[in-house]
Amino acid sequence: MVTLDMEFVERRFPALKTRDFVYFDNAGGSLVLEGVARRVQDYLTTSSVQHGASYPKSRIASQRLREAQESVACFVNARGPEEVIMGPSASALLRTLSTMLSGRFGPGDEIIVSQVEHEANIGAWLPLEKAGVNIRIWPIDKDTLELGTQTLAGLLTERTKLVCVNHVSNVLGTINPIREFADVAHEQGAKICVDAVAYAPHRLVDVQAFDADYYVFSFYKLYGPHHAALIAARDDLLELPGISHYFISEDDIPYKFQPGNVNFELSYGCIGICDYLIELAKHHSTAEVSEREYLAQAFNVIAAHEQKLSARLLDYLKSVPAVRIIGDESDDAGVRVPTISFVAEGQDSRAIVEHIDQFGIGIRYGDFYARRLIEALGLERHNGVVRVSMAHYNTLEEVDKLIGHLDPLLLRRVA
Repeated sequence: MVTLDMEFVERRFPALKTRDFVYFDNAGGSLVLEGVARRVQDYLTTSSVQHGASYPKSRIASQRLREAQESVACFVNARGPEEVIMGPSASALLRTLSTMLSGRFGPGDEIIVSQVEHEANIGAWLPLEKAGVNIRIWPIDKDTLELGTQTLAGLLTERTKLVCVNHVSNVLGTINPIREFADVAHEQGAKICVDAVAYAPHRLVDVQAFDADYYVFSFYKLYGPHHAALIAARDDLLELPGISHYFISEDDIPYKFQPGNVNFELSYGCIGICDYLIELAKHHSTAEVSEREYLAQAFNVIAAHEQKLSARLLDYLKSVPAVRIIGDESDDAGVRVPTISFVAEGQDSRAIVEHIDQFGIGIRYGDFYARRLIEALGLERHNGVVRVSMAHYNTLEEVDKLIGHLDPLLLRRVA
């Protein structure tokens, strides 16, 4: 198994030039790659002009946006760059998608949303209730903390038009079997919308293999800028009505879904994400392969390192009698990502986090916009969960530092 070269990684993230702060809030937003920041700056200082003109700088700016769409298409294995819709956030893009799809729903039609969702993939669909659409909740199994495929199958009817589910819960850290869910939904004639915000930073995305109809994620949790992408099949996008100006052609995709166009410099900056992952793979292997295979190699190295981080923290938490891990207790990289939540009996999650703050360690407490999940599990009395969300640039030494400061508190000993 290849060991991640941490010195190589640290050189690519300006925030890691000094390890004077332990950052374990990565599910809220990751550190940013130097290559991303450099591309954003380069765009703003050398090609920040309007697209679509005939003069040379405009042609350069237009080409850079095309390169950004091509880079994202490669990252997710879309069939082409026209399947990539970019926007300011996953929440905004899901609202856009709801508007795009609204004409396909009528009174009595159904949308299934999982109980485990970030509110972005629930709230976007609730306004459709005014048109007579029924929103059905796909409940979590409170014993296993899993979404069951059979439960989904039991909810589907001939009126179900859409199933909304995350690829990874931003609280539980669990990797959902999206292809299984998609197969069940498609058998009933429904489409599936996947929130992959908590998945994309940790595992290789392949929208074709997942057979996801709509797939959304944020770059700012993927080492990039505050920007996001929605992926959908070209044929589907051609059928959907645009939401831009009336004179924008219906076959002008993705532009007809990007009113006012996108943030050019942030889009261009996102190329730096693929640049880094390919560079990471090449650094750890001498084999010459395709870009997609380099991405797969990079995420294999990332997953192996993150599993070590998860194992260290989970092993400790499982050793503390008062602690309840909210999610799968396995460190298996095929089962979870290194987003780990817990509560401690008799203790307030906020108090735990604020105690840790003083030691230069950034963790977090609350519901993380997955409030319906927290309420379903009865965790409001703890003030939500304590969440430690790690990334591949974190180290075992940082995990040990956190454990060292948690231990006296969780075991109610005097430090």
